Amino acid sequence: MAIVLDVSIVATWFLGDEGSGSAEALLERVIDEGAYVPALFRWEIQNVLLGAERAGRIASDDVDAALESLRDLPIRIEAPGDRVFAGAEFRLARYYDLTPYDAAYLALAADRRLSLATTDHALAHAARDLGIAVLPDSRQI
Repeated sequence: MAIVLDVSIVATWFLGDEGSGSAEALLERVIDEGAYVPALFRWEIQNVLLGAERAGRIASDDVDAALESLRDLPIRIEAPGDRVFAGAEFRLARYYDLTPYDAAYLALAADRRLSLATTDHALAHAARDLGIAVLPDSRQI
């Protein structure tokens, strides 16, 4: 079954100092079963990788390769809808003290009734509170 990917878990696939066996297993699952991300993911992952490049954590050629790898994965981008302020993300962000960006992943997982892959502890806590399975167990990363 497909999962919702948070950028925090995807970054571990490409930043050598953040990798883990659990994250690699999730990559294999995405390859086999697919994943969903909110529309903001494309800019968020680019921002993370560019920041890592500027900090000397990853070479520019590796950033280009990472972005190309992501294009080849069966990751579906969920459109934000046709209304500017639908409200679900904001309500979740306010209630769980998250950013609206993080709440977008939470709302997508809740809406699609899918597990959420994240390394963000606050986001994982909110997901569990809503009955959403969190992958991997945040204690494993």
